[in-house]
Amino acid sequence: MNVVVLIGRILFAALFLGSAFGHFAQRKQMAEYAGYKGVPVPELSVLASGVLLLVGGLSVLLGVWADLGSLLLVVFLVPAALLMHAFWKESDAQVKQQEMINFNKDIGLAGAALMLFAFFSHVGADLGLTLTGPLFHI
Repeated sequence: MNVVVLIGRILFAALFLGSAFGHFAQRKQMAEYAGYKGVPVPELSVLASGVLLLVGGLSVLLGVWADLGSLLLVVFLVPAALLMHAFWKESDAQVKQQEMINFNKDIGLAGAALMLFAFFSHVGADLGLTLTGPLFHI
């Protein structure tokens, strides 16, 4: 079972680590798009969200306080869904549909990250193939 959880952590974290790389490598373009979407202080927001993605993704991947890392991903995903994919503000049907897909993806991933938080916090040190146990114990 430990190997299955490790494979799941790798697959889950890969999405966020790739996105973190994009936040840093294309910071200017992402900040312009975030500003267009109405995100406050877009340059700082892109940098801060990149840090959340990087730290949360690495935490889950490496199993270093993976419960905390999961919560950091939720802290990124919910505001990203609400601010960047506000489909209810769109009038063009195609744009609205694409934003709704991205909104639902982010909310679904936030739900998965919350489940990982509970999983890591509950299983604790019994879960092998991690560098540390959980920070929280529920």
